[in-house]
Parts: sequence; structure tokens; C-alpha cells
Amino acid sequence: MSGICGWIGLAGAPELLERMAAPLSRFDQGTLHARSGQRSGVAVVAQDGSADVCQRDGLLVALWGQPRLADPALAAQAAGQGMAATVATLWAQGAQRTCEQIHGCFTLAILDERSGEAVLATDRMGIQPLTWQLAGETLVFGSSADALLRHPLTPAVLDHQGLYNYVYFHMVPSPATVYQGQQRLLPGRYLHYRQGRVEEHTYWRMQFEENGKRSFGELKEEFLSVLRHSVREAADGRKVGAFLSGGTDSSTIAGILTEVGGVAADTYSIGFEAQGYDEMEYARIASRHFGTRHHEYYVTPDDVANAIPQVAAVFDQPFGNASAVPAFYCARMAKADGVQRMFGGDGGDELFGGNERYAKQHVFELYERVPRLVRKALLEPAVFNFPGGERVRLLRKARSYIEQASVGMPARLETYNLLGRYGPQQVFTDEFLAAADIGNPIATLERNYGRSEARSLINRMLALDLQITLADNDLPKVMKACELAGVEVAFPFLHDAVVAFSAGLTPQQKLNGTQLRWFFKEALRGFLPDAIITKQKHGFGLPFGVWLQQHQALQQLAADSLSDLKARKVIRGAFIEQLVGTHLKEHAGYHGTMVWVLMMLEQWFRAHRNA
Repeated sequence: MSGICGWIGLAGAPELLERMAAPLSRFDQGTLHARSGQRSGVAVVAQDGSADVCQRDGLLVALWGQPRLADPALAAQAAGQGMAATVATLWAQGAQRTCEQIHGCFTLAILDERSGEAVLATDRMGIQPLTWQLAGETLVFGSSADALLRHPLTPAVLDHQGLYNYVYFHMVPSPATVYQGQQRLLPGRYLHYRQGRVEEHTYWRMQFEENGKRSFGELKEEFLSVLRHSVREAADGRKVGAFLSGGTDSSTIAGILTEVGGVAADTYSIGFEAQGYDEMEYARIASRHFGTRHHEYYVTPDDVANAIPQVAAVFDQPFGNASAVPAFYCARMAKADGVQRMFGGDGGDELFGGNERYAKQHVFELYERVPRLVRKALLEPAVFNFPGGERVRLLRKARSYIEQASVGMPARLETYNLLGRYGPQQVFTDEFLAAADIGNPIATLERNYGRSEARSLINRMLALDLQITLADNDLPKVMKACELAGVEVAFPFLHDAVVAFSAGLTPQQKLNGTQLRWFFKEALRGFLPDAIITKQKHGFGLPFGVWLQQHQALQQLAADSLSDLKARKVIRGAFIEQLVGTHLKEHAGYHGTMVWVLMMLEQWFRAHRNA
């Protein structure tokens, strides 16, 4: 992974920096850059070209990632004297101005012992996480919670709410973590520390321009231009490869990479020998169309069983997205070929309107436009009071539609939440629930949803998904899978120019009625194969529930994990027995998700024994 860590407000030996930094170099053996002050210290672990540290006159500035300065004069200054030294000169302009000047994928730490101030910041898309904790008057921080846990002031104390939210979301949404006292910075935010106190501020947020008037031709030309620029810049002289699932996003990146590179790109795909899960043919269609050097691997149940403990260990928070396993095997295949940096297509859905729920919620929103008097006095009484209505299929569907449409956003997005379907009281022990708020997940969604100033439903959902779906789920999945494999990763769709372009599209250009990512597909028609443009969305879904029915090693691993989880007094033993003994046999794919989520929780506990 590489990363950054450190503190301000406490005298500490260089050995402490090395101890904190150790978890950041477990897989890629990056170079350690460490600097200590009188009451501060910072370390960056990274591959060549991804770290810069400057120390002078009581000021420490550290950067991790691929930061850029948009101002030409500042960029020229950084090219000559270094990025960190240039940022040190910007510091006199204040925290807000300094952060606004930095673009790209980065994490920043400024520790100023002269004024007793510090600034921590993460990039606009939250690609690189940053966790912090205030212990007394000492601010401790790190890219991974594993680094914070090695500081004597910030030991591991599990937070029941974080564990509850994990089971609800299958990850722990930021700014919370699974540890008491620890917080994560949201995308586009910075933390300002002054004399033992902290404040969070926003230096960037998505500003949607919803009334665009530009022609389709002009937009298409700019779109292709910014895509080419982002892919070219992301390569940065590395030997690169690209994930290729056969969807529109990964296929676009593979095609652009081949185009700008002038040679066949190396593309990597994962398949499964399970009906309804294998998408390899679409990846082959894209590869043939663009002439890539294509590499394939079929993940087996044995592969999954072998990878589960490793995948659980690489995450500093419990993480239940099963697609991390195929992503790991894909990245490992690329690593064996000498690839240094993998390109992921993540972000396209959240920028251009590609998730199925966007169309579904648009249909529900139509009900809200019906006058309230008509809904309450005519429609709803007719549908719900019709004699024998539960036996009429059309009326049952109408009831379901009205019930869901009547739930406000964003809670409506969680209508089918798996934990909600089981019931928290049936899943968790009474002892555990006494220290957790079952309303917190929806409250978290509502806070994030309310931060957006967008007027349209589609843009409000996109703004929410940029954090919850992208920054908290999809990006960590790919980042950690690549870390485990020992390769870097870049996301060309998340380049600042592509993000800004997407914000300028009208809501209808993203969701045209129920047509998802309308502009994206029309602009790439003729570039992408028609079969890719019209295919149903799938991705690297893992057939875990199906395989669990027939593969002994997976069955044993799941049974052992869930058995040990019972002893932790988090999940009811009766629920685990019902899940495995009854639910799983009824619907392996559906209930297998909860088996996976709970199994990965126990595996995470085992890998983090101090937790």
C-alpha cells in the first residue's frame, strides 16, 4: 500500500516512526522517508516518485501519492525544488488556500512546531485514506489504522457502532472507524490542528452545473480529450496494465490506454466456472476490438479459500466486499508479468450515472410528483383497501411500489438491506446492541446526502455514492487487492479534469428517463463495441454462496469462522445456526452474502488479534 503516518504534540523517538510505518510496507517494500522534530514526526513509505518530505526551521511537510499543482508557476517551482518544499512556501497563505492548490491523488501532512499547528488533508475523491485520533493534546495520524495502533497514545479499543455499521453496509463508512476515538477524513476535507484542538473543513466539494447548454459534439470532443489526458498522465512512465471486466468503464480505459500508448495494452480478466457469474466473453470482445494483450485467470473455490485470510488481513477495517478476492488474483496475475501499476475503471458509475438504482429511484420519484390529495384520497385507499388485493399480482406490485416510493430518500436506498430483512434483534446479541444505535446507518446516509447542494435526484445520489459506494467501498477494495498483490493502482476516471467534466453534464445527460449514463454511452458509440454498450452491468461478482454448497474447504472455513464468531458475543448463535442450516439452503446466492460478511469479520478479528 505504502502510506503516511506521524504525530504532533509529543516528543517521540525515531524508532516510534519506524514502528508506526512498518505496517505500511508489508507488501510493496516501499522506501521509508522519516523526519522528526522536537514534538512531531512524520514518515512516508512509498515507491520512487510517490513520496516527498521537506523539513526546515520547525516545519515538516510530507506528501504521499501523485500530487499536482495546477498553477503553472507553482508547478515549475515544484519541478525545480520539490513538491513538499513548494507546499511549504504555500503554507504562509493558510490551510484552505494550500489545500485548494493541490490536485491529483495525494495525502498531505503539514506539522508546524513554530505555531503549534498542523494540517492533514486527503484528495478530492478520497482515493488515499487518512485516519486520525486526538489523544489529549497529541494528534496521531496514519493512512492505516494499523499504524495508529502502534503509537502508545492510541491503542485499539473496538467500537460497537463501527462493528454494527460493518454488518449493515459490509464496510465501515467514514468518517467513523471500527476503533473508538479514530476518525477518517472525508474526500475533499482537511483537519486543522491548533494547540491541541482540531477542526475539520471542506476545501473542495462537487459543484454540479445542472443547466448546461453545450452541444453534444462539443461535449464529446472534450470528453475524449480529458480521458486521453488522464490515462496518459496516470501511466507516468510505469509499466501499466488494466483490469478488464468487459463493462463500459474498464473497456473504455483499456481502449484509451491502447490508443494513447501506441502499442497493445496489457489487460487482465477474471472468470468463474459458475453459471450466471462468468463475464469473460465480454472481456474478450473488448480485447479483440482494441487489440490488447489479454490475460485471463479462472478463480477456483480453492483460490477463494486460500485468499480469504490474506484479504481479511490486508484491510485495517472489517471489509465484506467479496469482489476483493477476484481483484486480488487479477492484480497478482499482472504483478507476475512485471506490471507496476494497474488501471481501474472505478468511478464511471458515480460520475456519469451508471448504477441500476438511479433508474429505479427515478421511477419512485415519479410518485412524489402526483398531487398529495390524489395519492392519499384516491390511489392509496384504492390499492390498499381493495378486497382480496393480496391475491392480485398487479395490486401486489402497486402496493410494493407505493410502500417504497413513500419512504424518503436516502432511506429508500436501503429498502432491501440484508440486515434490515433479518432484523438487527435477530442477528446481534442483546449485550452488543446495548452499545450500538441501530438508527445510525440511516442517520449517516442522511448526513452525507444532505451535504450535497445539487437540485436533481440523480446528482444528489451521485454525490452520496462518491463517498459511500466509491470512497468507502470500491476504492478500498481495489487499493487493498493491489496492495496485497504488490502493485500500484490508478483510477483515470477520477482525474480532476474528468470529474469536473462530469459535473458539467445535465441530469438528463446522465440519466435520460431510465437510460443509464446516456451521454457516456452515446459519446463512446463507435469507439466501444456495441455489445459492450448494451450489456447488462455485472462486474467481478464472486459465486461464493453457490460454491459454498459443494466445496468442502470453503464449508469448513466458513463453519470454523462462524463458530469462533459466536464466542465473541456479537452475533447470536441461534442466528448463525439458522443462517447456515436453513437460509443458505433456501437461496445460496442471497444468504451466502451474510455468511461471507460474518466470516470475513471473524477472519479480520483473527488477523488483528490486538483488536
